[in-house]
Amino acid sequence: MIVLSVLVAVIFVLFGAAKLFALAPMRERAAHAGFSVTAYRGIGALEIAGAAGLLLGLAVPVLGTLAGAGLLLLLAGALVTHVRNRDGLRDLVPALVCAALVAGYLVALGVSP
Repeated sequence: MIVLSVLVAVIFVLFGAAKLFALAPMRERAAHAGFSVTAYRGIGALEIAGAAGLLLGLAVPVLGTLAGAGLLLLLAGALVTHVRNRDGLRDLVPALVCAALVAGYLVALGVSP
């Protein structure tokens, strides 16, 4: 459980930080998805908050459950955005893998996603 929590948290901190710092690839993805850089930074902040919630969930499981649910909602939005933009499987895979990891985290907590 600890390993999965840390793994998922690290992934979301990395993706979230890239969005917050508006790195060039993230600015390009934001434009492609139809988001402003400011909106994409907001998504990055939510990803980092979700990662923090997963780690806090190690001590307070309800926080981990809420953070996991929030991350799943963000990922659902990402998938909808990719589908609307007719992105290929290569662009969908990161969101799908992250969703599977978050779902696995929630299952390990004893929550049915």
